[in-house]
Amino acid sequence: MRALRALLITAVILGGLFAIADRLAVGFAESEVAAKVRSSQGLSTEPEVSINGFPFLTQMVGSELEDVEVRLGGVQATAGGHEVEVTEVAAELTGVRLNGLTSAVADRATGSARISYADLGKSAPEGATVSYAGPERAAKGQVKVVGPATELLQGAGIDIPGFAEAMLEGRTLTTYSTVSITNGDTVRLRAAELPELPVPGLDRKLREAVDYDLEIDGLPSTIKLDKVTTDETGLGFSGVGTNVSLAG
Repeated sequence: MRALRALLITAVILGGLFAIADRLAVGFAESEVAAKVRSSQGLSTEPEVSINGFPFLTQMVGSELEDVEVRLGGVQATAGGHEVEVTEVAAELTGVRLNGLTSAVADRATGSARISYADLGKSAPEGATVSYAGPERAAKGQVKVVGPATELLQGAGIDIPGFAEAMLEGRTLTTYSTVSITNGDTVRLRAAELPELPVPGLDRKLREAVDYDLEIDGLPSTIKLDKVTTDETGLGFSGVGTNVSLAG
């Protein structure tokens, strides 16, 4: 009995030491992966990396990590010289095949990010505010764009004749823009419909005032965004990359 008790105590101690060693090893590996991701993906800041699954050491022995989560900061979107923050930027790497500690390749990387309406409004055309368009239009990927008619047109550099300016005085325009992704890193807002203006030709000019693009800078170069959704809080984006190299 005494021998069995000693054996159990030894097993518990060894198990504890193994767990400690495993956590120390995973902490070191997370730091190494973060440096590799920053270097290989051309990121401005080092990401936060979490290697999931236990034990980690057996994954290292097998030279493959099941699941790695990467969270990024310092990602910006730019439109017309205005920069806004892109938040909740994350990537999940699965099937990460290791080549020692020098390089790795992920079978698949899924990326996601968000832009709030408040930040989206900071990049909007002069005089415009962007907000939730309601569930029916959100299901179509649309947002609501509102602004004073004269301010929107003049902000876009459109000349308004004196008589027309008087007719538009105090008039607020509402449009609904469809949001899409192009080139894997650019958010495009295009008016789905435009209100009629009492001045011939100005309604067509209005499109120049409300349509705009947001170019996202700082995402991993191998992840291309291909989907955007709208909800009560803002825009959500996602995309997928395959055979993502993490060479240093």
